[in-house]
Amino acid sequence: QQRDLPTSIWVFLRTNGFFGMIIPKQYGGHGFSAIAHSRVVTKISSRSVTAAVTVMVPNSLGPGELLLHYGTEEQKKYYLPRLAKGDEIPCFGLTGPEAGSDAAATQSTGVVEKRTIDGKQVIGLRLNWKKRYITLAPVATLIGLAFRIQDPDHLLGDKEDLGITCALISRDLEGIEIGQRHDPMGVPFMNGPIVGRDVFAPLDCIIGGREGIGHGWRMLMECLAAGRSISLPALSVGAAQMMTRISGAYATVREQFDTPIGRFEGIEEPLARIAGKTYMMTATRTLTCGALDAGEKPAVLSAIAKAYLTEGMREVVTDAMDIRAGAAIQKGPRNPLARTWDAVPIGITVEGANILTRSMIIYGQGAIRCHPFVQHEINSIAEKNLKKFDKAIFGHVNLLFRNATRAKLLAWTGSRLAGAPRTEDTVRYYQHLSRFSAAFELLSDVAMGTLGGTLKRREKISGRLADALAYMYLASSALKRYHDEAKTTANYNLVRWSVEHCLYRIQEALLGVLENLGSAADRGGPRVPMRVAAWWLSWIIFPLGARFRPPSDKLGARVARDILEDREARINLTHDIFVPPPNEVGLGTLEAALDKAVRAIPVETKLRDAVREGRLDRAPGYMLDEMGLKAGVISPAEYQLLHEADTARNEVVAVDAFDPEVYKTLH
Repeated sequence: QQRDLPTSIWVFLRTNGFFGMIIPKQYGGHGFSAIAHSRVVTKISSRSVTAAVTVMVPNSLGPGELLLHYGTEEQKKYYLPRLAKGDEIPCFGLTGPEAGSDAAATQSTGVVEKRTIDGKQVIGLRLNWKKRYITLAPVATLIGLAFRIQDPDHLLGDKEDLGITCALISRDLEGIEIGQRHDPMGVPFMNGPIVGRDVFAPLDCIIGGREGIGHGWRMLMECLAAGRSISLPALSVGAAQMMTRISGAYATVREQFDTPIGRFEGIEEPLARIAGKTYMMTATRTLTCGALDAGEKPAVLSAIAKAYLTEGMREVVTDAMDIRAGAAIQKGPRNPLARTWDAVPIGITVEGANILTRSMIIYGQGAIRCHPFVQHEINSIAEKNLKKFDKAIFGHVNLLFRNATRAKLLAWTGSRLAGAPRTEDTVRYYQHLSRFSAAFELLSDVAMGTLGGTLKRREKISGRLADALAYMYLASSALKRYHDEAKTTANYNLVRWSVEHCLYRIQEALLGVLENLGSAADRGGPRVPMRVAAWWLSWIIFPLGARFRPPSDKLGARVARDILEDREARINLTHDIFVPPPNEVGLGTLEAALDKAVRAIPVETKLRDAVREGRLDRAPGYMLDEMGLKAGVISPAEYQLLHEADTARNEVVAVDAFDPEVYKTLH
């Protein structure tokens, strides 16, 4: 209730190097891999979102990451040990009132000028900025800043506009206003605005020194690919695993109509979604971190992981809230869901709002970055090199016809001609993904060819193409996880649910593109070619119509039963999170109640059998226990098991209530 982490936690984080996880050991950090970094954040987030965000930011896009890749040796030697030990608390100022999604539109400026300091002429920067939503800003001692350099007096050369640049600014410089706090959805991590008015800083504050001038945007985009792959996906996985653990236990312990609510089909449905999406999200997190650890900078995959895992978090948390119902909306120590629910919009919004990421960034970046010929075509036009252009364009046309042939053959044969690992019991899923991959590539080429430069403004079309690409990646991640793990029945059910969910979403996305490609002509595109293209593509890609369906009720029931009844499956699905001791209110007492409820199941079965056979009359549960003991159906020890289970059940079903004076201090 103090709206901050306890002092002891800040000391613990500093002492144990939590702010230096990505900093190499030679500079006093831990040098963790991406997957190790991610798992630490996941574990912390399952305990405290505030603590997780506090740890995430210094290890994500910010001074540490930028210094590692672009700093001078002097900057690295000075700053990195201080950041690793927590002597410096960093923040990074990118977003401003005028530069949100369009971060390159920043009005933050640094004007090159000379000043006399201690009797010496010093060339430096007169900085002015207004930044907001900056995490750790209220407590930061070192500010990373993105701004546009201007050199009106030509002190550095002939150019006046030198481009976006990144620098490190000490909090103590004159002219900085810092310390105010925003209140992001009531989640009390440090977040606030920073304003700088005529702040003078020497040129050596620029990351990379003078060589770094004008390279800030490239630095940010390259580092964002790494940070965005780890921090929010890790937070989302922690939330999803927590929801799985809580919902599975609660649906077993909570009874209505003398039956655990998990046995009702209405609860089975969201339980299956929670478990299936948790499996898929964890798999995606692992595969994406694997790409980072292999040395890649996967800009498109990082955008997919950020957008679709935070969206998955929103869906999973919503389902968990629905299952817990009235108890979920009463805040207090007994409710482990409320803080996560409050934090969901934060993950959706930061590091690139999901609407923007889906509708512009994923496909907008991927269409050119990942295409084997488009970049060459653009470069050859810019160079006016006809020979290179001919080679690129003929290669592109050849690729188009090969993709059309492949997509048609795979669609018309039900994917059976696609190559796939025959030793896998998921072979048909591999084949279907190959089919959709060919269809996506063909549809993407045709969309670019018919819409041309207007495609970037057809955000609904590009958003659906992003959906198709994203769900192909999520399905591939789930298959990779199943390939690597033990082939248990529970894992098979989970991978089937995950991939069937993804295949259906891919189909819906591609159909959405086809249905709307022709109508895009009404907004300025070439009418006849686009409608002909849409008809031709539909005939190739979906000759028999939409054949894929969401996961069946039968499969969903199996997945739900696995997290209700299979303890090992439930632990495997939630192995990254922190589980508190059994005497701690919240998840701890819920886990303890689950253990007692499971031990009592055989005794409850004996009582139900006695009622069915006529040896006991029908009665409410608490009366039936007494009747069974008196009739000798159950022993005193078995009665004690039932009593302990009921006591534990009543404890976890209870909700918090506060005296009026105490309540005033809670918000």
